[in-house]
Amino acid sequence: MSSSQNTVLQVLTLSAPNLSTFFDIWYYIFLSALISSLFVHAVATLIAFLRLRKHNIGRWIPLAMLIMGFLSPLTGGVVSSAATAGVLKASDIVLQPLYAIIFGIAHTFMVVVVSFLRILATL
Repeated sequence: MSSSQNTVLQVLTLSAPNLSTFFDIWYYIFLSALISSLFVHAVATLIAFLRLRKHNIGRWIPLAMLIMGFLSPLTGGVVSSAATAGVLKASDIVLQPLYAIIFGIAHTFMVVVVSFLRILATL
């Protein structure tokens, strides 16, 4: 299977063979990080909207949260997925699609952990 034929549906259904090229590994990790980030931010957006719907200015905060849920993987997610794929490719590791999805979900989980712990605010 060529890397240009991978679709979002193939990533979600894990229907691809083992991933051996840099682009395939990067693509699977990136898409799973994007989808999991959108899911987490959609849940947070729904909760925030339900709590802030009567506030004049606060009702727009959930929209910013949803936008950040999309932009965050497009910036940091691309770089971290490429770094992970580069290390795996340099190690000549053939990755199964399930592990690539686990890597993407782990990226989102680490972003959530850093956000809640506020480690960056203490620097």
